[in-house]
Amino acid sequence: MSEVVRLGIVGAGSISVRGIMPHLSLGDVHDRVIMTAVCDPFPGRAVAAGDRFNIPYAFEDYRDLLDSKKVDAVTIASPISFHYQQGKMAIESGVHVHFNKSMTTTVDEADNLIELAQKKGVKLVSSPGEMLRPINQRIRQLILEGELGQLTWAVAGSAFGQYHEKESVRHGEDILSNINPAWYYRKPGGGPLYDMTVYGLHALTGILGPAKRVTAFSGIRVSEREFRGEMLPCDMDDNTLLTIDFGQSLFGFVYGTAAGGLPNIGRFAIFGTKGTISGGELNGQPIDINTTKASLPHVVGEHLQMEEAHVYEDIMQLVDWIRTDKPTLATAEHARHVIEIFDAGYRSAKTGRAQDLRTTFDTIT
Repeated sequence: MSEVVRLGIVGAGSISVRGIMPHLSLGDVHDRVIMTAVCDPFPGRAVAAGDRFNIPYAFEDYRDLLDSKKVDAVTIASPISFHYQQGKMAIESGVHVHFNKSMTTTVDEADNLIELAQKKGVKLVSSPGEMLRPINQRIRQLILEGELGQLTWAVAGSAFGQYHEKESVRHGEDILSNINPAWYYRKPGGGPLYDMTVYGLHALTGILGPAKRVTAFSGIRVSEREFRGEMLPCDMDDNTLLTIDFGQSLFGFVYGTAAGGLPNIGRFAIFGTKGTISGGELNGQPIDINTTKASLPHVVGEHLQMEEAHVYEDIMQLVDWIRTDKPTLATAEHARHVIEIFDAGYRSAKTGRAQDLRTTFDTIT
């Protein structure tokens, strides 16, 4: 077992301020991981975050963080458009990486990171680790046991709505509470697929297995959004409907929309000849699961009541892997497959043709 992992926080935006840094500030993790550095290009924000969360080193330039040699690993919580380049720089520096969703915006970028990490001996973990959830593991088991009979189709998705404009860190007056959400609506990396639909699709593919083909319609429905009196231009697709082929005529419908979602499905629903799994229920009845094992492995005590606990869990998966050489289910290969579905979906929408998928990943048994 190695020493305590020194972690750098890349990006002091919403996910870091509301979730990552509060979780990792709690003393119950400091025997395994401690935040040693934070980086954000917005003048003063990294220093403010360091002061609030007792992080000793603050940087505006990401290269300075890597060159400081103060970190063994980083969690990349910057806008998604920066994830590929920042991940590559970390890998080249021999620094392990946790990616907040999504890891990259294209499958080729994901290929490059995975290949480079293997050459450098660097460990990669990517959110969202939906198959770490005991309920999703139980659902996969039930399906393999035939509880739904022959599967017929599935649905997953999410909608932007005004979620990001209304987050608690957007409407204050200090540097850590007036964070502008403009990047969520811009190319590349914006849009509801990479940011929100990614959860349901990680779960759906984790439960059903890798997909084979995708076809889609996609475009921009809301061309600008209002935030604190400012009009934010939107040039990234915000209304995307995908049909996914899992093989043998098992299909999935996946959406990432500007507003509005299907009711009462949670993040996904799966249908078969014997019924439906939706919202943690099998045919309307709660799915049996040991309540003592119902939460994520590291989400205990105070962490249960805090925001973004699933991100904290994914970070701790990387920490465990570094310290004990214990691999995780939140793999870069699974993340790459989901990214390829989105990537191929956008190509399908442009060309009007179904796109074959080439990536795969190991499912849990």
